[in-house]
Amino acid sequence: MEAEQIEQIRDFNRYYTRRLGLLADQYLGQDRPLGQARLLFEIGDGCDLRDLRARLGLDSGYLSRLLRALEEQGLVSVDAHPDDGRVRVARLTAAGRAERADLDDRSRERIAGLLDGLDAVQRDQLLAAQQQIHRLLRLATVTIEHVPGAAEQARECLRRYAAELDERFAEGYDAAALTPAAEVTGEQLLACEDGRPVGCGLWTHLEPDVAEIRHLWVAPEARGLGLGRLLLERLEQGAAADGVATVRLGTHTALTEAIGLYRRGGYREIPDYSPSPYNQLAFEKSLQSS
Repeated sequence: MEAEQIEQIRDFNRYYTRRLGLLADQYLGQDRPLGQARLLFEIGDGCDLRDLRARLGLDSGYLSRLLRALEEQGLVSVDAHPDDGRVRVARLTAAGRAERADLDDRSRERIAGLLDGLDAVQRDQLLAAQQQIHRLLRLATVTIEHVPGAAEQARECLRRYAAELDERFAEGYDAAALTPAAEVTGEQLLACEDGRPVGCGLWTHLEPDVAEIRHLWVAPEARGLGLGRLLLERLEQGAAADGVATVRLGTHTALTEAIGLYRRGGYREIPDYSPSPYNQLAFEKSLQSS
């Protein structure tokens, strides 16, 4: 990344935080800073403190201080979960719910004021740009790591993958067709967003210099980010680094999104090479020329 790109992003961040009033101790005119106001929004109808920490990326000490301040204001209560005393749950009091409603109204008024200076076309352009920024920033924070074939998070991804195929295929899908952990002779990738698995894929050797990519999947909540293409590229890179010259893959005609991804990625259709009944279309790509 070029230094100029970094500075442009820093400049945008400074402008955006100032314009939205994120630097003030009284966010949106309420008698509290942004951190406390954000907690009122996130707690909603009740939230496990562990989920709050993970969702907001806060350490336990800082979260405790924020919650204590809100408790002292009578806006939040923190109690043990009724089914598990080890779990602490934060809930808004009646005063907290009223304060959150006021916060929502103030926030909407502030945004409406910002948009009021733009015409309809410009507003649409702004919203489209924000959506693109959101997608790209989410993709930038997704981690992709190599995991063993038997890694539980990866197997859970594969179970979700199988369950989705069972719904989408007219003939259903038998989870027994999933590649056993012991047959992952290449590598398996796991994609996580905020610590939650949102995608997977693997490749395994067919011949010394030929590999097959299998079970490339992105969770519904992470689709539209470009994660499928990124996983596919990482699998290809890993196979090429291992001396693989050609990769193949099979897919079902119902998976139109996957077919489009493979064609855009440089795969060409070939005769069927696999005994899998779910591989109704077969593709191949030379890694030497890619």
